Amino acid sequence: QVQLVESGGGLVQAGGSLRLSCVVSGTIFGFNAMGWYRQAPGKERDLVATITSSGSTNYIDSVKGRFTISRSTAKNTVYLQMNSLKPEDTAVYYCNLRFTWPRVSDYWGQGTQVTVSS
Repeated sequence: QVQLVESGGGLVQAGGSLRLSCVVSGTIFGFNAMGWYRQAPGKERDLVATITSSGSTNYIDSVKGRFTISRSTAKNTVYLQMNSLKPEDTAVYYCNLRFTWPRVSDYWGQGTQVTVSS
């Protein structure tokens, strides 16, 4: 049974920083990628950043240069360092773990609220 638990959200002023953590328990051997998504009120859940099992990273344009995704294999943890935060970054942030074999399977955390005040 794979479980993901996020932490690190909170209230911060514009220009500030937060670091989100996602601890993964269970067997993750053979996973394809881990990522962070976010969902603002009244909007769909959108991809923010991903990191593959080989360490390749990908970001949406609006967070490039401000956010950094990283992973600790030893701690089974994925991080999202968020700098220069903007009010439009306000959302619930979700951690995702994806397998693609034998079929596409997604696991999600419960989410952590990030609120950026202007």
